[in-house]
Amino acid sequence: MRTRSVVFVVLGLFVLCLGFVLYVSAKTRPYIHVSVERVPKAEVAMVLGASVTSKGMLSPVLKQRADKAAQLYDAGLVKKILVTGDDGTKEHNEVYPVGKYLVASGIPQEDIFLDHAGFDTYSSMYRARDVFGVTSVLVVSQYFHLPRAIFIARHLGLEAFGVDASNSEPYIKNSLREVPAFAKAFIDLAAGRVPKYLGAPFPVSGDGDATWVDDASPRYFKTL
Repeated sequence: MRTRSVVFVVLGLFVLCLGFVLYVSAKTRPYIHVSVERVPKAEVAMVLGASVTSKGMLSPVLKQRADKAAQLYDAGLVKKILVTGDDGTKEHNEVYPVGKYLVASGIPQEDIFLDHAGFDTYSSMYRARDVFGVTSVLVVSQYFHLPRAIFIARHLGLEAFGVDASNSEPYIKNSLREVPAFAKAFIDLAAGRVPKYLGAPFPVSGDGDATWVDDASPRYFKTL
């Protein structure tokens, strides 16, 4: 009997989260674009973090995001690119590889800002607002991630639009992970969570070179 009750509770929570996912997806759909031609101008394009290989190569998902951000920059839709991700240890760095990739693609380094403490989507949006002074942003990610990212960004006061970096391949595993991720996002927003690391401001109106140094990294913050 107890096992059955636990199953019903878990199923109920899953259905509740799924309903929230569908609600947010419908709510954010007008702000998400597939075609670059329909995207409005903004201050920055934000490349959300994803996995890199042990040799610092971008995963296919992350490469798609970097390529789309470069396309937005080249089209004159943004003047700066904000690369955000996890750079909490020397062994795991989602930020510098993207920055270097963008520079190799022809984007001036001074127009690329590195956010070394974007440990999750909520932290990335919060820091974009409070550390980098962003007010308008084109969030670059895959379609499975964009509704949550845009929902968080707009609830934090950012004028955010999503740009789909997906190719035609399915992302079934990632889509399923969005269900509990949505629940976490709701809790973060309801609680008004402040990210662990904020640090010195690096306004996107300035020079991105300042964010390429070690004292912009959480590894530096931990030594203070």
